[in-house]
Amino acid sequence: MILAWRADGRTEAPPLVLLNSIGSTTECWAPCIAPLAEQFRVIRIDTRGHGSSPAAVTNLPVTLAELAADVLETLDELEIWRADVAGVSLGAMIAMWLGAHRPERVRRLGLVATAAHLPTAAGYLDRAAAVRAGGMATAVDGSVRRWITPALAGRDSELVGRLRAMFLGVDAESYAQCCEAIATMDLRPDLGRIAAATLVLAGAQDEATPPELMGEIAEGIAGARLQLLDPAAHLATVEQPGVIARALLQHFGGGATLDAGYGTRRAVLGEDHVARAVAAASDFTAPFQQFLTRYAWGDVWSRPGLGRRERSIVTLAALVTLGAEHELAMHVRAAKRNGLSADEIAEVLLHTALYAGLPRANRAFAIAQEVLDEG
Repeated sequence: MILAWRADGRTEAPPLVLLNSIGSTTECWAPCIAPLAEQFRVIRIDTRGHGSSPAAVTNLPVTLAELAADVLETLDELEIWRADVAGVSLGAMIAMWLGAHRPERVRRLGLVATAAHLPTAAGYLDRAAAVRAGGMATAVDGSVRRWITPALAGRDSELVGRLRAMFLGVDAESYAQCCEAIATMDLRPDLGRIAAATLVLAGAQDEATPPELMGEIAEGIAGARLQLLDPAAHLATVEQPGVIARALLQHFGGGATLDAGYGTRRAVLGEDHVARAVAAASDFTAPFQQFLTRYAWGDVWSRPGLGRRERSIVTLAALVTLGAEHELAMHVRAAKRNGLSADEIAEVLLHTALYAGLPRANRAFAIAQEVLDEG
């Protein structure tokens, strides 16, 4: 089954797949998307019957392996053969299954508010029966109550309304089958098979998958790191989006890859410039070009702490100070591409003159004028 998906970020950036929890859609990841999309091509995939994904066939049992197969079929359609994968709750269970059984498709894992096995499995079977009999409304109150902390629910009634609407929009039969897949799941024997570097993010106030269950995952996967989110309940991506986005960026390495470096370098300097640099590389200079691309562009220029506009300002000031005339014209063009106007570039050069000296600023103005005259 090919599922509904949406993409954010640059097409050429490294792929990051995000999977949703049971009863939600991948809109649960929306508060985290902006910083992640700066570094990655973020692909959000909705579980069957959730969001716009096709519904499950009625009364056919579904296993976690089959839900994972849906994700793989969708990634095949997108021609994504290997990716970082992060999931919330059921989405993280699917991610663990992929890490254990299809390790060639997973680079790193991010697991949010999940479990390898639930001692409360009977509750999921009861919930499946109730939803089949009475629809999603029979489970909405209890589910949304567990999703966010009482403090957040008390101060943001609009958020509670949106979460309820998201839950009620899920196909009841698909939801019931996902409940049954969770109830019959036991990933504990598989944890030792997961070789992908794994970050485990647990909500301190999570009743559905409490921190002790998350701790079992961290202990079972070699080298996994556990981070506690406080305050946070089960839908931690809504309650602690900034913390989660920062943690995932650090865990997945941000954009510190050669592919991501070329993506950022092309975006800032232009396709033609990078193409010429690559074409001009020789056996002697190619290692330096790769080093430059990976660490200058894939790491520092791709970090979320400053926008590209601010990085252009800093770079212009540094180049003027160093008298690096051979780099200056290129970065004046880059500054224009990153949104600086001619007046703003002039202000940067004028301000730098106070500290770098008039002769260097004078030459910088001349070079910048030549670039700006190009149109």
